[in-house]
Amino acid sequence: MEEPLKNCTTHSFHLMAFSQYVKLKMVFFLGILLLYLLAVLGNVIIALLICLVPQLHTPMYAFLCNLSVQDTIYVSATLPKFLSIAITGDNSISFQGCITQMFLFTFCVGTDFFLLTSMAYDRYVAICSPLHYSLIINKSVCVTMIAASWIIGILNSLTHSLLISNLSFCVSQDMDHFYCDLKMMIKLSSSNTTKIKMLLSVECIFLGFLPFMLTLTSYVYIISTILKIRTSKGRMKAFSSCSSHLTVVFLFYGTSLSFYVKPESEDSQEEDTLLSLLYTAVVPMLNPLVYSLRNQDVWKAIKNTAGKCLKPMKPTTNSLPERY
Repeated sequence: MEEPLKNCTTHSFHLMAFSQYVKLKMVFFLGILLLYLLAVLGNVIIALLICLVPQLHTPMYAFLCNLSVQDTIYVSATLPKFLSIAITGDNSISFQGCITQMFLFTFCVGTDFFLLTSMAYDRYVAICSPLHYSLIINKSVCVTMIAASWIIGILNSLTHSLLISNLSFCVSQDMDHFYCDLKMMIKLSSSNTTKIKMLLSVECIFLGFLPFMLTLTSYVYIISTILKIRTSKGRMKAFSSCSSHLTVVFLFYGTSLSFYVKPESEDSQEEDTLLSLLYTAVVPMLNPLVYSLRNQDVWKAIKNTAGKCLKPMKPTTNSLPERY
């Protein structure tokens, strides 16, 4: 681990993304605010429904509940600061706040990778081995997979946070981004970051591409099994149970992995910022819509819960006993 320079102290960074579009700051503010509110509202509704509706107390929805919690945390770790910058113009963020933001974001993204892989395995067992589903995906296995996803995400993020906190940032504190991104902080450091870059490359393979390939492999078997179903109704039912998850997988993996894998260039920074905005704000906002629009169980739960909440209470009358 590289020692920081003694005469070099970093107290804050400046998030400079979209700073050249001063006249459009209200447009950015309103657009990001809308995305943030939709993402938080949608994911909170999904999480609450799964917790409150007994019919949704299954392994598949347990994974989805954790995914919604993760999405809520990581949009809340980045977008509120962006909104503050857009409305106040103060783009400074303390070094401690930057490390905290990076920790929360990296933790949530890493955990989402493994939660999506666990959901793919759950769908694989449900469709390819339905008779053994309750034996393979039991409560203890479900809890273990969820806990492992969270633990791996925390350890990975903690490792990067400790490494970054020991780097020096003497050359520049201006970050051409709207949140403290790991890749950008490595680029700004004046220390030797070769080891951290190697670690990030290895993690992209084992914590990114490997889960992605496992997910794709699961869906190869799932699709081949669905095609063998004789009735069209059975095929549609099986496909609808996993199509929403497959959509989220391509949205999340495609945007996040391409951001960290694409080669760096001087002219690609604005593209990187827009790409990170896509998987930071747009994907978490779309996740609840994808799962609710294509999932009949979620729709039934929403209708039943809304019906109970809107059902008028019967007036209570203290009528006197009828005299005979």
